[in-house]
Amino acid sequence: MAVKLRLTRMGAKKRPTYRIVASDSRAKRDGEYIELVGTYNPIANEVTVNEEVALKWLHRGAQPSDTVRNLLSKNGIMKKFADEKQGK
Repeated sequence: MAVKLRLTRMGAKKRPTYRIVASDSRAKRDGEYIELVGTYNPIANEVTVNEEVALKWLHRGAQPSDTVRNLLSKNGIMKKFADEKQGK
């Protein structure tokens, strides 16, 4: 099973909020997911990420979508993952 870290849409019409989730790559965008990693509110530009859970899924081989990769990079999680992977 290929796992992806991606966004799933929540919120009202024209007032989106997103959940950052780990889900099977074959699942629908707003369908079933394995675990909640964090949230993203583009209107208020707020991102909350559970760093422990995000790193767990990255170490297990989950592939983040482009948007999720950017959000994780801004929070410093991708740098921490790269450092851990290189053994620093």
